[in-house]
Amino acid sequence: MKTSQNTVLIIGGTAGIGLEIVKQLTALNNRVIVTGRDQERLDTALAGLNNVTGIQFDVSKAGDVDSLVKRISSEFKQLNMVINNAGRAIYYNLGDANQDSFANAEDEMLTNYLSIIRINEKLLPILKQQPEAAIVNVSSVVAYVPGITLPTYAASKAALHSYTTSLRLSLEATKVKVFELMPPLVDTEFSKEIGGHNGIKPTVVADDFIAALAKDEFEIRVGDTAKIYELFRKSPDDALNLLNADRKEWVESVK
Repeated sequence: MKTSQNTVLIIGGTAGIGLEIVKQLTALNNRVIVTGRDQERLDTALAGLNNVTGIQFDVSKAGDVDSLVKRISSEFKQLNMVINNAGRAIYYNLGDANQDSFANAEDEMLTNYLSIIRINEKLLPILKQQPEAAIVNVSSVVAYVPGITLPTYAASKAALHSYTTSLRLSLEATKVKVFELMPPLVDTEFSKEIGGHNGIKPTVVADDFIAALAKDEFEIRVGDTAKIYELFRKSPDDALNLLNADRKEWVESVK
């Protein structure tokens, strides 16, 4: 997949991984449309960047999706790449009866999984018209191995991983390539509550993404995700225990 002269839509690009990808794509002479739920945050994030259009947008709202697709069809007819980076993660314990596990899962599944299916489906007719196109779904290392502190977030990413694989197979006879970006723990505001300061920098994820895009590496396992994946292939139990090595205190907290 070419890495320059694309028209790219990034869903959720005002901070962290998304914003670093925006910066790299604009530097590579791509036209980039960035969405975010908060207009002020969107304006701040994109200040000083060239060839970028910011659109206030909530991917979980059907009306917002219809409006965005209509605008893309009118103003950005050359759209040939969609990067689904919006995410919702809730840090909680499944064993805690005071938590509403259903509501948490419903929230995360809508943003992290169902909304992506909807936006991809509505944009596919545009993408299929282009000489070369791509869909990039951003999942996580927990798509392979769940982490106990983000139980339904992990489930949503596992669902996204499965869907992405099926979508790739379904579109293999078209010009639309399907990528999955799978970061490990990343040092962002998004991951602050689960020790994100111990993670890799967002720039590393963006660097690996651009490099993999150019080589058509469809499953992009960044940093420790590659290590966890290899361990998972050899011993799923060992991978599960490694990713949840500090779970004792977490488990005992709801006895």
